[in-house]
Amino acid sequence: MRLRGGAAIAALVMLSVAGCKTDTTGTGDSGPEATAGGGAGGGAALTAAEALPVKGRAPKTGYSRERFGTAWADTDSNSCDTRDDILKRDLKQVKFSGGNCKVSYGVLESDPYSGKEVVYKRGASLVDIDHLVALSDAWQKGAKYWDASKRIALANDPLNLLTVGASPNRSKGDGDTATWVPPKAYRCTYVAAQVAVKKKYGLWVTSAEKAAMVKVLSTCSKQALPTGGNPTNAPARFHAN
Repeated sequence: MRLRGGAAIAALVMLSVAGCKTDTTGTGDSGPEATAGGGAGGGAALTAAEALPVKGRAPKTGYSRERFGTAWADTDSNSCDTRDDILKRDLKQVKFSGGNCKVSYGVLESDPYSGKEVVYKRGASLVDIDHLVALSDAWQKGAKYWDASKRIALANDPLNLLTVGASPNRSKGDGDTATWVPPKAYRCTYVAAQVAVKKKYGLWVTSAEKAAMVKVLSTCSKQALPTGGNPTNAPARFHAN
């Protein structure tokens, strides 16, 4: 599992602290929470889940994290790495270690996977950045056949990234919806986000995974489908092994 972590675009208050600054705005990148409300979606997430192609899981042979490029590459060219972009987007009370990129502190007010408040401190973090669709899962459901540019894009797409508590995230591992879902309070949003990523990148699902997605989304039939994130191809300057 990759390190990662949270969930909500915050408006934060600006102030100076010794060697650190507190941010007042998020990055503007859409994450799964930003567009996945249960109100006016008209069942878009359920409809999209039902339309996902079904195939068997391909072998994991050949998978490595390096096939998706260097971790947290700055594919949106904003001079901040992807991990810090997502921390800045999802945490509150954010402080930086010089400049406005390197997040040194923040508070995940309600971890999507546990409901608890989690404090982030750089170097002693209790949060991860979760790939909602795990990279190894993606590899076995289509990504092994992509070019490197598309794999790098998936690994750094804000639509597929969420700040969460480290402990529950590591219990997820690289599971799909058939093997792991968060508590009910976040389940519909979580599954809708996985559907959105798989639809956007053309990934398939197993029959068990699709059944699990449909089962969850049938309990929240007006769940909207998240949109946005980065293009599905990374800039040409990025490479993967």
